[in-house]
Amino acid sequence: MARSNPSDPPVNRLDLQLCFALYRATNAITHTYRAPLAALGLTYPQYLVLLVMWEDGEQTVGGLAQRLSLDASTLTPLLRRMERAGLVQRRRDPANQRSVRVSLTEAGRALEGPTAAIQQRVACATRLDGPSFEQMRLQLHRLAADLDGNSPGPG
Repeated sequence: MARSNPSDPPVNRLDLQLCFALYRATNAITHTYRAPLAALGLTYPQYLVLLVMWEDGEQTVGGLAQRLSLDASTLTPLLRRMERAGLVQRRRDPANQRSVRVSLTEAGRALEGPTAAIQQRVACATRLDGPSFEQMRLQLHRLAADLDGNSPGPG
């Protein structure tokens, strides 16, 4: 498609793509988490699981998968590794044998404080002030909801 105005920038430039800006930011933020989490024996996906568990407590694998926007089949090997590391415990739900419940161990609960310090360091690394940080977070959640079709479009 030809540009309507020759002075308009071409639309198929990498720097103009929202998807690339989000991809770069995601990579940068997860990279910022990587070393401090590794010092605690955690990966970034394990950290995300722990965040949900600290907030919501014991739950099913399906509930965790839904909250993290992952397939249960993706989450299961991750939970298996976390169980071997002594961070979570998995057991069949007595009320529904097809369902697996996940709970934190003492070791998993003990990581909440140290990871909060990591979160604070990452937030500082963004160089966003409090209101800007909150606005960015809300905009990204809104964007995800809009793209998932969970939010009404503009009136």
